[in-house]
Amino acid sequence: MPNSSKPISNCQSCLIPFSKDPGKREHELYCSLCYRNGDFCYKGDLKGFQKAAYESMISRGMNKFKAKFFAFMTRFAPRWKNV
Repeated sequence: MPNSSKPISNCQSCLIPFSKDPGKREHELYCSLCYRNGDFCYKGDLKGFQKAAYESMISRGMNKFKAKFFAFMTRFAPRWKNV
């Protein structure tokens, strides 16, 4: 039986590992890039979030192939599963 008390180690919105979070987290489930000042930074749909995430990763120096892959993977994050 899986251990349900395992600590969450990735953002539940963008899947970034919390160890790679560039800022100070305000919420136990979301990184500082997704959740600030008590609310989500992006309020649109998944497709728009993926585009914004891709552009953000590119602007921070990630190569395009890797950024495209990680942006695609966000569809599997708990925040977006039922949207």
